[in-house]
Amino acid sequence: MVVMASLHTLPSPLPTTTTSSSSESSDNKSLVIPRRKAIVSGSTVAMASFLQLSNPISSVYSAMAFQQQEEELDEEEDRIVRLFQETSPSVVFIEDLELATIPKSSSHDVTLAEDEDAKVEGTGSGFIWDKFGHIVTNYHVVDKLATDQSGLQRCKVFLVDARGTSFYKEGKIVGIDPAYDLAVLKVDVEGYELKPVILGTSRDLRVGQSCFAIGSPFGYENTLTTGVVSGLGREIPSPNGRAIRGAIQTDAAINAGNSGGPLIDSYGHVIGVNTATFTRKGTGVSSGVNFAIPIDTVVRTVPYLIVYGTPYSDREELDKPKFE
Repeated sequence: MVVMASLHTLPSPLPTTTTSSSSESSDNKSLVIPRRKAIVSGSTVAMASFLQLSNPISSVYSAMAFQQQEEELDEEEDRIVRLFQETSPSVVFIEDLELATIPKSSSHDVTLAEDEDAKVEGTGSGFIWDKFGHIVTNYHVVDKLATDQSGLQRCKVFLVDARGTSFYKEGKIVGIDPAYDLAVLKVDVEGYELKPVILGTSRDLRVGQSCFAIGSPFGYENTLTTGVVSGLGREIPSPNGRAIRGAIQTDAAINAGNSGGPLIDSYGHVIGVNTATFTRKGTGVSSGVNFAIPIDTVVRTVPYLIVYGTPYSDREELDKPKFE
């Protein structure tokens, strides 16, 4: 059974207009409190006049307090808008493609553009790590490409450069770490200037502080969701079955397609990589219990993936002396 719910948006309070009458003067003057996006109705004016006649001082103070609250809300909205505008160019949209046939062309970008029969097998998000075209995302976003034996799997990355120009390139895997559900892609950025993210730290996070997720849920690019840090030190499963410890829990909505995108703080600094969500059984809809890999873990892992293609733990195994 499907239950439909009707959502009602409550209108914002209307502005208060008061009339000032000093010492029963016949020359009454109207005191109008200015505010942004205000709509004044006749009933509001009548109510304000009644309040003024009964308690003029209280009415004026109420109007001033209301104006201050409105300005604070406007400032908060503007801050979030600026935050999104400054950080979203560093977020990318990723498509996992399966080509119909093995391409004959040596140009991968031409192949991606011309193969109309390419099947989109999944989508995800990522963010620009540096100006050289390295993209950080989740391993499970690109696992089909990482394990491809057919030569038909491709990864298409949609980006925006520092001038606001949209373009796409093929993403090639540089390194993977399934234990932490991390992967690094590389795209050819010749002729483009990228805007890398600003890295923060997850060490000093506190439960209750604001956070924001940017990604492409269900393929809707550049989607912003807001929330708070709901918990710290969580444990979530990784693609290889091991536990990822120290995960950040948040109620900022994370859905299919958000994976690999950044979780950012109020300063626009990346504090985590959006990775997993608990969903309501049978719906696939986020339950509000979502998780991100802490950025401190990412910072320790990604440089090894870029240089060696494998995490440090794998290199330790390779570097161990073998005795006959």
